[in-house]
Amino acid sequence: MQKPTSTLGLRHLALYSKNLEACVKFYELLGLKIVWQPDADNIYLSSGTDNLALHRAAADFVPAKHQHLDHLGFFLAKSEDVELWHDYLRNNDVKILAAPKDHRDGTRSFYCADPDGNSVQMIWYPI
Repeated sequence: MQKPTSTLGLRHLALYSKNLEACVKFYELLGLKIVWQPDADNIYLSSGTDNLALHRAAADFVPAKHQHLDHLGFFLAKSEDVELWHDYLRNNDVKILAAPKDHRDGTRSFYCADPDGNSVQMIWYPI
């Protein structure tokens, strides 16, 4: 059997959220916009190319001690955008997990947390 044409990339992520409204505000800070809200418990946001679905977690939802998701990342256009985003998010009371730094592969990034504690990497990749 012949391999199908390559995928168009990973363009969709769905997360359960215990703090749905706070998470929506966080991802709006990153530039995503609400594109569909079928009901009060499900909100879909998009950057124009990527789609993030946030689903309200049940009241008894308990995340596993260890989850498969390590972090999610947002690519930045320029190296200097790393500091700009770091300062912007810190000034908007976003918890910073790791300060901006250069990596040995030439990238530059920092980590912050969304209101549900998911680790989010803001990264510039020299293309």
